[in-house]
Amino acid sequence: MRSFYLALGYTSLALGILGIALPVLPTTPFIILAAWAFTRSNPALAAWLYNHPRFGTILTTWRDQGAIPFRVKIYALFVMAVSYAVTIWLTSNPYVPFLLAVILGSVGLYIATRPSPRE
Repeated sequence: MRSFYLALGYTSLALGILGIALPVLPTTPFIILAAWAFTRSNPALAAWLYNHPRFGTILTTWRDQGAIPFRVKIYALFVMAVSYAVTIWLTSNPYVPFLLAVILGSVGLYIATRPSPRE
């Protein structure tokens, strides 16, 4: 099982890193999944993620409080809106915008309803 979690962690981390450059691929959920998988397979890698200068605070806040910082919520919702607009502009299939609206709308609602961190 340790090998499975380690592979899941590396795969999630790779997808999260790709998500930094690709607007349709989310970064944060994959980094959270990588931290979870590394916690179960390689505590040193989990500690590296939790102490990372870019992701550490967000991961720790999520782990301890289940909260998303307000600034991160706004950024995530903005990027999702831009991704949706680009998809509408580039696609000719009438079903893709509808399906993407359902998916992004659900994810956006989830993000918007998470609490902001307590100070």
